[in-house]
Amino acid sequence: MAGVTGTLVLAGTPIGDVADAPPRLAAELETADVVAAEDTRRLRRLAQALGVQPKGRVVSYFEGNESARTPELVEALEGGARVLLVTDAGMPSVSDPGYRLVAAAVDRDITVTAVPGPSAVLTALALSGLPVDRFCFEGFLPRKSGERTSRLREVAGERRTLVYFEAPHRLDDTLAAMAEVFGAGRRAAVCRELTKTYEEVRRGPLKDLAAWAAEGVRGEITVVVEGAPAPEPEELDPAELARRVAVREEAGEHRKEAIAAVAADAGLPKRQVFDAVVAAKKA
Repeated sequence: MAGVTGTLVLAGTPIGDVADAPPRLAAELETADVVAAEDTRRLRRLAQALGVQPKGRVVSYFEGNESARTPELVEALEGGARVLLVTDAGMPSVSDPGYRLVAAAVDRDITVTAVPGPSAVLTALALSGLPVDRFCFEGFLPRKSGERTSRLREVAGERRTLVYFEAPHRLDDTLAAMAEVFGAGRRAAVCRELTKTYEEVRRGPLKDLAAWAAEGVRGEITVVVEGAPAPEPEELDPAELARRVAVREEAGEHRKEAIAAVAADAGLPKRQVFDAVVAAKKA
C-alpha cells in the first residue's frame, strides 16, 4: 500500500532472568508509538527493571481481545505508527498472541520486523541432550485426554525431535499418554523454570519421567521428546520393489520421485530400488 510508513516490531522478552532481555528491547520500549502487551502490569515491571519508561500509548493485547484489538493496531500502523508487540515471555506468536496481527499487517504490506530474544523452545532443545538438527514445535496439547491421545498418534512416527509446552498440573497425564503412544522407553527431557532460580532439566525414558511427574511438578514446563526411530528395512524382493515403483508411476509420479519414495518407505538405498526397476524392465 502506497504511503505506509508504520512498522510492526515483534520483541522477545525474558523467559525468566530479566538480564536476558535483548539490548534493543529497551530502546524499542522508549521509542514506540504504541506498545501492545499481553499483560500491561508485567510490561511495566519489565520496563522498570530495564530502567526505561514507555513514551507511547500502552494497550493490552491478549487472547481474550486479540481479534477485537487487531483492527485498531492495524489502523495505527497504516497511519505510520511504530507498534511494538510484546508477550509475557519469549517471542510473540509462538503459542502467544501475535499471529493475527502479523497476518493482518503482512496482508496490507506493512513492514514487520523483530527484536530477537529468548525462546523456551530453543533453550529446551539445546539443554535436552537429544538430536536438534531437525525438530517440530507442537505447542500445547489438547486438555481432553481423548483429543490429546489423537494428537499424539498423529506424530507417533515423526522422526524429528518434538517440542511441547505443558501446564504443570497436566504434566503427569501428558507424559503417561506419551509413554503409551510413543513407547515407554522413548527418551525425553522435561525442562522446568528455564533461566530462573529453580531451573531443572530431567532427562530419561518417558515412563520414568511420568512416574517422577506424578509426585507433583511446579513452574513453566517445556517437554522435548526424541523422534521415532528409523523403520527397519523391509524384506522385499526386486520384483516387489519394481511393482511399487510402477504403481506410483501409474499414479502420475516421475520415476525418480517414485524410486526415492519407495526406497524411503522400505528403508533401502535408492540405488537398490533403481537396480530392481532396471532388472524388471530387462525382464
